[in-house]
Order: sequence, then structure tokens, then C-alpha cells
Amino acid sequence: MELTGKIIAVLPASSGVSSRTGNPWMSQDYVIEVPGQYPRKCVFRVFGEDRIKQFNIQMGEDLTVSFDIDAREYNGRWYNDVRAYNVTRGAAPMAAMPGAAPQAAPFPPQQAAAPFPPAQEPAGEGSTDDLPF
Repeated sequence: MELTGKIIAVLPASSGVSSRTGNPWMSQDYVIEVPGQYPRKCVFRVFGEDRIKQFNIQMGEDLTVSFDIDAREYNGRWYNDVRAYNVTRGAAPMAAMPGAAPQAAPFPPQQAAAPFPPAQEPAGEGSTDDLPF
């Protein structure tokens, strides 16, 4: 999935040591705001010190973020995880912008035809019914 918007929050990085492997880990969360009539916000996570440095996400940047969504259960509760795997800077294609409709070619010119058939005169001269049927 992809979102295009502006980074409105850069949260502090988290780090630790994996109890399973003993290797150190690092992650950082960011909040992106997608523009529109009703702007939407999404928190996403970048996992790994190398990716955090590679993406170098800064406050106020306009980005397109590609991410995966996963859920996990812990002590009977479910938690969503939105992990970014790619970040693209700069203007995104219009198709990626929410609410942007592709521009269609104009309709071919129509022949000059009346939109409705001409009105018919009532059949009987003394008729009070002015309905055509």
C-alpha cells in the first residue's frame, strides 16, 4: 500500500536487544498526514537502523510511503503494525494522490440534434387534457 502526504511528527527512536537472537534492533515511528477535504493521519514505523538512516525522514517533508500492514496478538489483544519498506521524496504521480481523478479526453462533438422531439399539438380542439399521452 502507499500513502502520499506530509510528515507532521517524528517520534523518538526505540532500540533494544532481541531476547531471541541477542542482536540489537532499532525502530522509529513517524506520522504522515494525507491531504484532502478531511485530512487523514497514519503512524508508520521504519525498522532497522540502516533504513532509518537511508530514508532520513524529516519533519515537514512531502513523501510517498510504501508500507505493509500486519497484526499480531499479545495477551489476548490485537495490535496493528504499519511498516514502511520504501520512501519516495518529491511530487508523486497524480494517480497516487487521494481524491485526484484522472483527466479524461473530452467527449467527441455531437451532431446538432434537438435534445427532445418537438411538442405535439393536442388531438382534439376542445380537449382540456394537455398531457401528450
